[in-house]
Amino acid sequence: MIRTAATALAALTLASATAAVAQTAAPTAPPPTPTVVRGTVSALNATSMTVNTDKGPQAVGLTPTWAVAVMKPVAIDAIQPGSFIGTAEMPGKEGTGKSLEVHVFPPGVKMGEGHYGWDLKPGSMMTNGTVGTVVAGKKGSRELDVNYSYGKRHITVPANVPVVQIGPGTRELVKVGTPVFMVVQKTPNGLMAGSVSVGENGAKPPM
Repeated sequence: MIRTAATALAALTLASATAAVAQTAAPTAPPPTPTVVRGTVSALNATSMTVNTDKGPQAVGLTPTWAVAVMKPVAIDAIQPGSFIGTAEMPGKEGTGKSLEVHVFPPGVKMGEGHYGWDLKPGSMMTNGTVGTVVAGKKGSRELDVNYSYGKRHITVPANVPVVQIGPGTRELVKVGTPVFMVVQKTPNGLMAGSVSVGENGAKPPM
């Protein structure tokens, strides 16, 4: 059981693919924008699925060891100094940003580190890094510094944005009608995913 959970955590959707692109980039340069698929599962078998996206149906192959990550809503207080987080953000001035969502990685999991393009909203970015100082802001918001290998961002997290904790799940959670999120790899045979993210109790993953 411990080994299964560890394997699932190591293969988390956002971690696996963004880590791969980060490792191929120069240490002082941002990695390229990952390719993501988000939508609702319309067909599923042992090796692939079809997802209804806002751009139409998209076929995605599944690796033999594909894992499932569950996004569980948590209080904003889950963002603590030393936490490794990812946050889709809208950039502001001089290294600042405003979160659209925050996902907190499990203890010891640090993947996809950096600041790079994202597509949750036009102009949005993704920042993955270690939280430094956390200060309570206005109306329940948080002000925090997020540090990564080649820089730092000062992020405002509004009280009303989704904050989720990433944990392992089972393949049985992925079925027709389930909202999913995947970071995928482009291969000669089409898009491939090693992990699928779902929301707790069938909720839509926020990233």
